[in-house]
Amino acid sequence: MNPEKPILIVEDEIFVALDIERILCEQGYSVAAIAADRNEALAAVDHAELAFVDINLRDGMTGPEIAADLARKGVKVIYVTANPAQIDPPAETAIGFIRKPFSDQSILAAAALGYGRIDHARAAEADVTVFGP
Repeated sequence: MNPEKPILIVEDEIFVALDIERILCEQGYSVAAIAADRNEALAAVDHAELAFVDINLRDGMTGPEIAADLARKGVKVIYVTANPAQIDPPAETAIGFIRKPFSDQSILAAAALGYGRIDHARAAEADVTVFGP
């Protein structure tokens, strides 16, 4: 059993969300929930330690607001987006972002970074853009 709290996936495109879930679960991570909008994300926040957050969701460009809400609850954030310029400013607990389309390797590297299993340099090698030093 994985000792970490589960991961929250905030993504309104169900096939993208299910792909992220598959990648994570195949490597032993657990997923708290898949949320397609702000209300669903906030309903699941207490069950997650790390969140993969898209920017544009079914309720609009609410990803940055959701990330800020998650950060206030202590949840670390990895953005998954085709539009990284829209991450401004990043949430306090934001670690970095992955560009869509993503690879299995980038999702797994971001999760490992979020749980402190790899460093920034190794995550960057897997196409995770890390915020800060």
